Amino acid sequence: MQKLSLLFTKDGLQWHISKGKNVLQEASHFVSEETPAHLVEEQLNEVLAQNSFSEIAVFSALNHFSLTPDTFLEHDLGYQLISYNAPVDEGKEELMLSVNKKYGVQFYYTFPKDFYQKIKSKNIQTKFNFSGEKFLNSISVKNQKEIHINLFHQQVEFFAFENKKVILYNNLDADSEVDFLYFIMFSLSKIGFGTSETYFHIYGETKENETFISELKKFAKNIKIHFENSDKKNFILN
Repeated sequence: MQKLSLLFTKDGLQWHISKGKNVLQEASHFVSEETPAHLVEEQLNEVLAQNSFSEIAVFSALNHFSLTPDTFLEHDLGYQLISYNAPVDEGKEELMLSVNKKYGVQFYYTFPKDFYQKIKSKNIQTKFNFSGEKFLNSISVKNQKEIHINLFHQQVEFFAFENKKVILYNNLDADSEVDFLYFIMFSLSKIGFGTSETYFHIYGETKENETFISELKKFAKNIKIHFENSDKKNFILN
């Protein structure tokens, strides 16, 4: 039986069709000046029309989210919490929750209602998750201060850990790799992480973001690349 895995980023859709551990098909679609404005919706409709799946896994990296301890249970405040980070349209966004027991945190996030309804209408076993939760579940922390960075196409998400506890998560859409570097360095300065004492761990679209990595190496001495996305291998979709 085949599994469809979908990853939604800002103006982007990436998908895998797999059987067991083997990826049979994959594709990436990103809206640009040369593509239709509704490219993501069109490509979602096309892949869902294949009707050959026994299950679907959906991952959202859209930066409509809020991070709380997993003990926070006032779920009716989810939209309000997210609205502190990004504008929210409750009529067009489905409120979702992803819990990470490993580190004792949870993510409220929203997912476009039209995409949610299209996927659910297939009546196939479906699991929705936030990319940050999937990323966090893959992380092993050993040092006092660590930064784990997941690189996408024109997007980056990262976690900061101190004494093996999550103290910060953030997500940025940007066209410039220099913006990624500024974003992360500014965040480090706010939480008191020095580049000489912090261990940096990198995953995802490393070849696409080589400039970011080379610039980061000018400031940080402890850098390790753990996973590099390549043909039929994607850090979040795998």
